[in-house]
Amino acid sequence: MAAFKKPDLETVTTINRDGSHFIVHPADVKGRFTMWRRWMALVLILVYALLPWIPVNGYPAVFLDVINRRFHLFGYTLGAQDLWLLFFLVSGLAFLLFFITAFLGRVWCGWACPQTVFLEHVFRRVERCIDGDATARRRLDKAAWTPEKIFRRLLKHGIFVLLAAAIAHVFLSYFISIPELWQWMQHSPLEHWSAFVFVFVITGILYFNFAWFREQLCIVICPYGRMQSALLDEHTRNIAYDEKRGEPRGPVSAEGAGDCIDCDRCVQVCPTGIDIRQGIQLECVACANCIDACDRIMDKLNRPRGLIRYASDEELEGRPMRWVRPRTILYAVLLLVGLGVAFGALQKVQPLSANVTRMSGAPFFMTADSIRNQFQIRISNKSNEVQRITLDARVPEGNIIEKATVVDWQLDPMEERIFTWVINTPRAGFAGNFPVEIRLESQPGGWTIERAMSFVGPDPKLLQQP
Repeated sequence: MAAFKKPDLETVTTINRDGSHFIVHPADVKGRFTMWRRWMALVLILVYALLPWIPVNGYPAVFLDVINRRFHLFGYTLGAQDLWLLFFLVSGLAFLLFFITAFLGRVWCGWACPQTVFLEHVFRRVERCIDGDATARRRLDKAAWTPEKIFRRLLKHGIFVLLAAAIAHVFLSYFISIPELWQWMQHSPLEHWSAFVFVFVITGILYFNFAWFREQLCIVICPYGRMQSALLDEHTRNIAYDEKRGEPRGPVSAEGAGDCIDCDRCVQVCPTGIDIRQGIQLECVACANCIDACDRIMDKLNRPRGLIRYASDEELEGRPMRWVRPRTILYAVLLLVGLGVAFGALQKVQPLSANVTRMSGAPFFMTADSIRNQFQIRISNKSNEVQRITLDARVPEGNIIEKATVVDWQLDPMEERIFTWVINTPRAGFAGNFPVEIRLESQPGGWTIERAMSFVGPDPKLLQQP
């Protein structure tokens, strides 16, 4: 297999014609975009690792407590019945991605996607430290299995497994609190086998991805690259090659040649193995490696930087880029609607949730003096303080009810309880079914929940029969 594969527009560089995976070893590169990306990657990795540690209102900033069906997001506590709100949040974030893509292309992929962050700034850094630069890595791939190669492979993949396990454990800490996770890790895996299997599987998937599959995830699985053709237009600022300035390509001494000397340095540093000079392609993740590589070549040749740069098609043709255009306006409106609805709904989320249902069995019970309805009330205290719940009922004028059970309860933080509440009405004078508004109020906070039910009984004509 060739060490260096010349890319073209007819095939995917990282997939051979027989369907096998062509391993790309991108060369290392230095430059301003590489430095900024590494700083951003460091910040994003720290955010990922620290969110389960940062307390907000007594809980981690992000804590998806699936065991107790509580989801804590930056101070908000949602119950399972509140998860519909996440639809608007997720849709808002999706339109934010569309909005950014319309301006700057796939900048998300190259700068903030977890796949790129961990692959380029963690796993490939380890690989470079152990196996050497791109030339040394290709040479090692083709070398015989000597003790040195075996040692390097065991060391590299051993570190890969440890890194994958660390990422998997941090991911699990989003669902299990850090103290509880630490306790579980000190006991036998059989005591918490489901969590152990979860971490084991996630570790295996991450190891497979970052050790071998790599850029194939972006090309084969992720749909975003295929969506870009519908999200981009001639005013979108992508990573682009200035063909007018660079062509025709030729050596430095060639008369009439453009600024591109056809050194292929932009291809050698590309993590997906494309040639950016062939135009925007599905495989491009906008990592800007080719910009830094080309700028260094231009510096050595004392030529202006920017042969490869962030530019729109309009700018390459010498026309100004328009920031405000129909698609950006549409994406902005949809973004604001999604985030606005999500934020507004979150502001109305109460720390108390209640569900009122009629008890199974007979809809009503009758004695010589009264008619009785029984309701089941499930109350969840989603706050981190004790809540005292008072219960009352309102009926239309002319109807009489008697609450036959205690209507003052106390719920501890994060407690969920089920109560049975009985309502009686005198049999004499019962004129038929009537609505009942069940009202729950909590202290402190004065949160109120109202549920509309119906008090049902027999046909009043039957009560008049002797």
